[in-house]
Amino acid sequence: MPAWLRKTHHADESVTLTRLYAAFNPHPMSNPMSDLLSHHNALPLLYSYRRCPYAMRARLAMLQANRRFQTFEIVMRDKPAALLALSPKGTVPVLLLPDGNVLEESLDIMRWAFEAPDAEGWWRRAQSDDNLALLRINDGDFKRQLDRYKYPDRYPHEATPRETARTQAMETLLMPLESRLQHQRYLGGPTPCATDLAIFPFVRQFAAVAPEWFASQPLPALQAWLAGWLGSHLFMVCMTRQPVQAIAVFPEYQRLD
Repeated sequence: MPAWLRKTHHADESVTLTRLYAAFNPHPMSNPMSDLLSHHNALPLLYSYRRCPYAMRARLAMLQANRRFQTFEIVMRDKPAALLALSPKGTVPVLLLPDGNVLEESLDIMRWAFEAPDAEGWWRRAQSDDNLALLRINDGDFKRQLDRYKYPDRYPHEATPRETARTQAMETLLMPLESRLQHQRYLGGPTPCATDLAIFPFVRQFAAVAPEWFASQPLPALQAWLAGWLGSHLFMVCMTRQPVQAIAVFPEYQRLD
């Protein structure tokens, strides 16, 4: 990616964004880049997709950290040129910061949200070896198995049956989570941390494929943990519906405790 797309600096910032706007805006009133030009200095802009677990974990972290931000809710089949210019990979989440920096990975966005002073320790508690290992498993083998369980039609040439992928996902992550949660309320200990926010959206996605089947499994601690997050005010705010293909300020998370 050209450096001028990645980061801008003060006096050069308006020039950079003007170049970006001109490159993708043959019809000035038809492209959301005009909104980006007028709003980019005010708040971070998160390109998001409501049901994507990666985007969900980014929103959860930013809300919990009391970060004010805007979102651009994308349509997968019609990704905006501004997003592709910032991040050619074309996946969400992508966070454009007011200084022009771009964060393209959900965990980087979570780290930025909770960065110093991290007074409540949400990020710090997630940095133990055990928690980092859980994240690697979740984002690696478990995500691969989850995709083949949830979207078997996408992998017609693979020999793994759907039920096998489901069993593998259970053994890879869900059963170890159950074992951990039998001894502590949250993944990082007695209080929640960024690991809970990072993994919860993927467990939610797995459970939603066959809710009755999931509820029948011997996973009482994991099911209680999942139900707690699903019923939380934080998750309710996280799933607020935003205008599609438009920039909008995301609602603030007002803690109820």
